[in-house]
Amino acid sequence: MATAGQSELVFCPLGGVGEIGMNFALYGFGPADAREWMIVDVGVTFPDPTLPGVDLVLPDIGFIEQNLDRLRGIVITHAHEDHYGALADLWPRLKAPVWASPFAAGLMEAKRQSEQGMAQVPVTLFRAGEKFTVGPFQVEAVPVAHSIPEPFSLAITTPLGTVVHTADWKIDAEPALGPKTDEARFRALGDAGVLALVCDSTNALRDGDSPTEHAVGEGLRGVIEAAPGRVAITTFSSNIGRVRSIAEAARDAGRQVLVIGRSLKRMISVAEELGYMDGLPPFIAEEDFGFIPRENLVVICTGSQGEARAALAKLARDEMKTVTLSPGDTVVFSSRTIPGNEKAILEIKNRLIDRGVKVIEDGDALVHVSGHPRRSELKKMYEWTRPSIGVPVHGEAAHLVAQGSLMAASGIAQVCQIRNGDMLRLAPGAAEIVGTVPHGRLFKDGKLIGTDEAMGIRDRRKLSFAGHVVVNVVLDDRHELSGDPDIVAIGLPENNAFGEPLEDVMLDAAVGAFESIPRQRRKDLDLVQEAVRRAVRSAANEAWGKKPLVTVFVTR
Repeated sequence: MATAGQSELVFCPLGGVGEIGMNFALYGFGPADAREWMIVDVGVTFPDPTLPGVDLVLPDIGFIEQNLDRLRGIVITHAHEDHYGALADLWPRLKAPVWASPFAAGLMEAKRQSEQGMAQVPVTLFRAGEKFTVGPFQVEAVPVAHSIPEPFSLAITTPLGTVVHTADWKIDAEPALGPKTDEARFRALGDAGVLALVCDSTNALRDGDSPTEHAVGEGLRGVIEAAPGRVAITTFSSNIGRVRSIAEAARDAGRQVLVIGRSLKRMISVAEELGYMDGLPPFIAEEDFGFIPRENLVVICTGSQGEARAALAKLARDEMKTVTLSPGDTVVFSSRTIPGNEKAILEIKNRLIDRGVKVIEDGDALVHVSGHPRRSELKKMYEWTRPSIGVPVHGEAAHLVAQGSLMAASGIAQVCQIRNGDMLRLAPGAAEIVGTVPHGRLFKDGKLIGTDEAMGIRDRRKLSFAGHVVVNVVLDDRHELSGDPDIVAIGLPENNAFGEPLEDVMLDAAVGAFESIPRQRRKDLDLVQEAVRRAVRSAANEAWGKKPLVTVFVTR
C-alpha cells in the first residue's frame, strides 16, 4: 500500500486491452499527484461497416493530454499499424520525444512523403540491445521474432522494479529475416528480477508452438513449383520476411516477381533501403506483365483482408489495366482473417473461383503462420522471466482470460485482469487497480479527427439505415402556409404498400401537423418545426416501418 507522497509505478492502457488493435499503453512513475509518464505505442484499428465513411479509429488520448507537462516520451515497439499507425495524427497533440527503430522511422517518413499534410515527427533511433532513458524510465530494446522487421520487447526499469512489456512477439527458431527472440536476455532479466510481465495475448487460445517462417517459406515454395499457371500471393504488406520468402521461392522456381499495391511497394522500398531485400532479383514492372509467360510469373499483392480498393479485389473484378488472372491461375492467401473481414474475403474468393482461379489458404497448405505466441511459447516466456505479476494485454476478453488462467497455472503469483482505462498500480505493495481514467475512441474522417458525435458518425449511421427527409415550410405574413411544403426524401422507398408515393404521404402529414396548431401559436417557429418533424417521421414509420432522419426548415 502506497503512502501519501510515495512514488508508485502504474500501468494504464488506453487501447489494445479488451480489443484487437489500437494499442496505446501508459507507464507512470512518481507520487499519485505528480506522476511522470511514458507512452508505449500509438496504434490504430480499422473501421467496420458500423462506421460509414470513417478512415481510421484512434485511441482517445484525453487523459494524457491533461498531463502533457509530465509526459516524458513515446516509444514505438514496431511498425505495425495497430502499434504506430496513429502517431502521425496524434503527435501534434502530444509533442513528446519519440523513440523508434530505423524501419519504423523509415516507414513513417515514406508515409509522410506520400500523404499530403501528414505531420513530420522527429524520431530518435534505437537498435537491438540498446538502452535509453525516458524520464524516470530506463528502457532496453530486447529483440524478438514477429512478422515485421525490427520488432522489440521493452525492459522498463524503475527504482521500484523492472517491467517486461513484450509487445508483439513469438518464438521462431528459423525466422525469415531475423532476429530470433533473445532467450538469453530474457533469462538474464528473469535472473535479475522481473516485477511484471505485460504480455501479448493474441494467440492465448491456441495450443502448442507456432510453425517457423522457414517452414511457411517451404510451403509457399511447394505451391509455386506445382502451379501450372500464374501464382498470385496476398499477404500483409508489413510482412517483409514473407515477401522475401516468396521472392526466394519464385527465383528458385525460375519465376519472376511482380509487386502490386501501394502499401506493399512502400514497405518494400523502406526494406530495400535498410538492406532487407539484398540478394534478390529485381521485381518486374506492371508494364512487363504481358511479356512474361504465365508459368514464369509470381504476383505479390495487397488485399488479404478483402479491402475493396486493394490490388487483389481489383484482380478479382478484372479491373486492373495491365494485370489480369486467367482460368488455371492460383491465388494464395498467405495471411489470417482478421475478425470482421470474413464476408469481404469470401466475396473475393468466390469471384476468383467463379473465374476458374484456384484458391489456396492456410487450411490447404502451410502458407501462413501468425506472428504471436501460442500457449507453449507463452509458458516459455514465463519460465524465462519469472515475473511476480502477470498482466495479459493485446487481445479481446477471451484471449485475456485465457492467458490469465495460463499465467496462474504456471505459478505467477499475481495475475491482473485489466481493461482499457484501468489504472493498475504495480508497486509498491500488491498489484491493484487503483482507479480508472477517461478512455474511448476517436475517429479520423477525411482530414478531421474527433468523437463520433463531433464527426457526425451517429447521424451518418442512422442515414445509412433509414435515409433522410428534408422539409421546407414557408409561411406568409399571417403565418399561414404559402403553398405546399417542399419535401425531398433520400434513401427511402418510393411508394408505400398501397402504391402511394411515400413523399405524398409524408407531405400530407406535414400539412396536417401544421394545420393542427392553433393559429395564435404558429408564430412560434420552433414549435412548428418540431410538430412537422415528428409528424413526417411518424408517417414514414407507419408506412415503412423505419424512422428516417428528418430535417425541417421553417421560414416566413
